[in-house]
Amino acid sequence: MTEAVSRPTLEAVAARAGVSRATVSRVVNGAGGVREPLAERVRQAVAELGYVPNQAARSLVTKRHQAVAVVIAEPEPRVFADPFFALQLRGISKELTAQDNQLVLLLIEGRDDHARVARYLAGGHVDGALVFSLHLDDPLPGLIQGASVPTVFGGRPGWGAGTGRTRAQGPGVVYVDCDNRGGARAAVRHLVGLGRGRVAHITGALDQTSAVDRLDGYRDVMGEVPGGYDSRLLAESDFTPAGGERAMRELLDRCPDLDAVFAANDLTALGALRVLRERGRRVPVDVALIGFDDMLSVAEQTDPPLTTVRQDIEEMGRLMARLLLQVLSGGRAQDTPEAPAGSTAPAAPDAGLILPTKLVRRASA
Repeated sequence: MTEAVSRPTLEAVAARAGVSRATVSRVVNGAGGVREPLAERVRQAVAELGYVPNQAARSLVTKRHQAVAVVIAEPEPRVFADPFFALQLRGISKELTAQDNQLVLLLIEGRDDHARVARYLAGGHVDGALVFSLHLDDPLPGLIQGASVPTVFGGRPGWGAGTGRTRAQGPGVVYVDCDNRGGARAAVRHLVGLGRGRVAHITGALDQTSAVDRLDGYRDVMGEVPGGYDSRLLAESDFTPAGGERAMRELLDRCPDLDAVFAANDLTALGALRVLRERGRRVPVDVALIGFDDMLSVAEQTDPPLTTVRQDIEEMGRLMARLLLQVLSGGRAQDTPEAPAGSTAPAAPDAGLILPTKLVRRASA
């Protein structure tokens, strides 16, 4: 048994600093209005006593919990197996930690979890939410809107090209995305420029806007090539290695004369590469291969190293968090500082930020 050690109180800090309790409260909670010499005395007393503010009491004063929910609309096995999510979470965590905020991770294992997450967000446990990897039929955007929680989305809202505005896409929706369509165009133009005439595309899950935009970029380029676009050269996947394997087998069975593949992400390309090797197709001699993401843990470890489209995944997470914190502090999402060079605002009247992409050439194409 050990004796409980009493925690220093606000009154003890006030006595040590020789100021009122109200002055200590203003300094500790960052309320301002305290002359710098007095504020410095309070900070010194806090350090000497090891005073830690009571978060519950502090929340009553500041109306903030210093906590942000990160909602990923994917089951746990997918989240922890895909390095994309680790990179995005790292960017989010760095920004939140730098601003003294806690990250609360919420995963969607199944349909029943939507109501649970909505109840948690509506319960006032967090100041805001960062939400990504949403799907076309996902009810989360509407539930979050009903909970009146400030939210930043990862990825372009409006789930599905040409579907018009939804509950999740309207004026004031804040989001961060990369130039998926432009990156896809760059990848496919590179393959065409190599003289490849039968360029296939393995899509991502087409109930996600990133996959739709990359498919549109592929169609943009192949539609410009005489006789280039052929729907038989399309195979739908789900952004996973297993999905890439299934799609690659399907494509080779249907179009054995294909000579290039643009895969919707690096993990899909990894699966495709396994099947190409299994079928005796040399990369890039027989089939050139390009992925999307430039996740170094995948792209630099494949054999041959993978040519891919780079999006700064960690930076996207950091900017999502920064946008949300800016909104919570009363700023405007449109005024986001330090956006990477080449970033653009969307054409629609949303408060979004679209980061540039870049083709990274390695040995596979």
